[in-house]
Amino acid sequence: MNTLATKIIVVLSTLFSGGLTFAGDTETEQSYAQVFSGLAMDCIHKEYSNKIAHYMTSDDDLKPPRELYPAFYGCFDWHSSVHGHWLLVRLLNTHESEVDGAAIRHMLNKSFTAKNIAGELASYTRPGMKSFERPYGIAWLLQLTAELRQSSGDDAKRWLHHLLPLEQQAVSNISEWLPKLSFPIRTGEHSQTAFAFGLMLDWAHIAGDREFEALLKSRVRELYAGDVNCPLAYEPSGQDFLSPCIAEADLMRRVLTRPEFSSWLTDFFPTLTAKTGSNWLVPATVTDKSDGKLAHLDGLNTSRAWMLEGITSALPLNDVRRQPLEAALAAHRKAGLDAVLGDMHYMGSHWLGSFATYLETKRGLAIEAGN
Repeated sequence: MNTLATKIIVVLSTLFSGGLTFAGDTETEQSYAQVFSGLAMDCIHKEYSNKIAHYMTSDDDLKPPRELYPAFYGCFDWHSSVHGHWLLVRLLNTHESEVDGAAIRHMLNKSFTAKNIAGELASYTRPGMKSFERPYGIAWLLQLTAELRQSSGDDAKRWLHHLLPLEQQAVSNISEWLPKLSFPIRTGEHSQTAFAFGLMLDWAHIAGDREFEALLKSRVRELYAGDVNCPLAYEPSGQDFLSPCIAEADLMRRVLTRPEFSSWLTDFFPTLTAKTGSNWLVPATVTDKSDGKLAHLDGLNTSRAWMLEGITSALPLNDVRRQPLEAALAAHRKAGLDAVLGDMHYMGSHWLGSFATYLETKRGLAIEAGN
């Protein structure tokens, strides 16, 4: 049995018996960080299997992943590679003593060379590529550079310096697209705008890009502020990894003041009251972990958990809606972590570690509501 599998079993055997939190000092909690980082380290430089979202204009564009995307060719697809790199930077920032920092830095140094990022930029600026990984993958790219902005050390500064041209091209493309977007995209997968806009707003706040932040907040209000009675009973779809309704609420708490958000949430979730039972929102179950689309539901449980935590954080402590929200959060967190720490297929392991890390390090709570 390999080391990673051993650590997973240790974590599983004790995870929920004593109210474990991620930020503690026990050996089990350390293996938590080791498992998450191990999942990313196992795939960021693993080229195959690979799913390329690729626009071709000639035979010259037919190349293997490592040549098309020299920094982000691993973890099955581009966006998973990007957030796999983010996971490693995040854990260096939050739990460096609990992961193999030297090995992680070696891998990030291999990815974030000036040459590799120049290759990424060359691919991204080819004709027909403005919509590449928009909005999901681009949101994770900005989350990566936001994390590097909050990192210390010369390595992180160098990596960020190399990534800046790619970041700025992405921001330029999104800024051009936002005024043209007539309607929000309310899917439960990569094209969803609510989740991506939340990550982009967090980047704008951390990067200090007030122009982009103002543009995005304005568009968010135009697209979402009038929404009422979100049909949560229609969720989830069979291959969702993001909740359209829950993600929208988590986005709006970043844009509205706390009093505004509390009032907006009343109209948005009218069934969320003091009488709401614990089954207001129940976790989804995956029937086949080897099916990449069906396995999305494991990610849905995890993303719902961090979004519910974000929504709850924006409500007053005496708000009666906190109780059903916190009950749903606990159930989804357990279901999500059970999946990540369990027997995963590569269709889940190449990306679910990032979702678990985002949840357990409370990354979504880093920006105060209403900022």
